[in-house]
Amino acid sequence: MSDWNTAIIEEFRANDGKVGGNFEGAPLLLLHTVGARTGQQRVNPMMYRRVGDSYAVFASKAGAPTNPDWYHNLVANPAVTAEIGTKTLQLNARVAGPQEREPIWAAHKAEYPGFAEYESKTTRQIPVVILEPAG
Repeated sequence: MSDWNTAIIEEFRANDGKVGGNFEGAPLLLLHTVGARTGQQRVNPMMYRRVGDSYAVFASKAGAPTNPDWYHNLVANPAVTAEIGTKTLQLNARVAGPQEREPIWAAHKAEYPGFAEYESKTTRQIPVVILEPAG
């Protein structure tokens, strides 16, 4: 795990899910996945958007040409955990289909223009992943 992620994770946990810097005031969660190849637990901080009782996360990887590792992990192992604020939730991940994806993605880009910038840097469609309550 990078030092940058480690610092955000530590700050998140020390401050009831709040962090400063680039993520200050933004909705942030810690996504726990199981490595697709390794089977090891992974934790990644990321922004999210509420969608009813679920949460949408965005496999932007800052506009890189490939999807982030966490995306491949949750496609292989969709049972995930997320730390949101002071709660830890058991969730199931699924990739949003085109009709579901578009309004969520458009709203997120409008509220957080950095995501529109990520989109402009890549030729791939940035996946929107829905994290639904397990049960």
